[in-house]
Amino acid sequence: MLQEYFHLNLEILFQLSVGTFKERKLRLGQIFHQMIRIGVEAVPMASLTAFSIGLTLAMQGAGTLQKMGAEIYVPDLVTLSLLRELGPLLIAVIVIGRSGSAVTAELGTMKVSEEIEALEVMAINPVRYLVVPRFVAMLIMLPALTVFGFYIAMLGGWSICYFALDMTTPAFILRSIESAGMQDLMSGVTKSITFAWLIGTLACHYGMTVTGGAEGVGRATTQSVVYSLLAVLIANAILTAFYFFF
Repeated sequence: MLQEYFHLNLEILFQLSVGTFKERKLRLGQIFHQMIRIGVEAVPMASLTAFSIGLTLAMQGAGTLQKMGAEIYVPDLVTLSLLRELGPLLIAVIVIGRSGSAVTAELGTMKVSEEIEALEVMAINPVRYLVVPRFVAMLIMLPALTVFGFYIAMLGGWSICYFALDMTTPAFILRSIESAGMQDLMSGVTKSITFAWLIGTLACHYGMTVTGGAEGVGRATTQSVVYSLLAVLIANAILTAFYFFF
């Protein structure tokens, strides 16, 4: 199983580099279509999740910091927590549950209905035709959703600081800017790109290796979600440790 997964990764890299020059260009129309399905249609759910997390972080932080007379640091808590950890991780979880599972189910259905074999018979590379557009769309849209989620979550944090803590909007913005640096933003974006790679490749891998008919599609979709979550959590811990020690 691992060998097949790593082989798919190498095939994707080959198609994105050498294959682009040797064969026809990438199917941009299909990539844009997948970007809408994977990213744009996930905006409402990602926005609601991000706003509620920013709201919750601000309320929890304010409850403790007010006891010490340090409620001015609530924007710092919200900003750093979202940029470094919660923003990329929670958006990735939403994308896994909504878009990653859909990719696996779609490719798995094509596999059991022998559509992928039909492409091979017509000398069409299924990885280039089916996997690469979905992978590229995931690689673009997950970081974009993460950055968008940052702003929505900050709006949730601002609402608590403004209405409950009587903090002015300029004060909230200044505290947020002063507390976070470019490294914090880059760490979050780096994590989201890594998560996008893992989610995209795992979802496509389990979809392309489905066996056992409709039951196999359901089983592969479950495995895709479970192992994507596990991979994202492990990658998050490794990247956090890297930024912490280096």
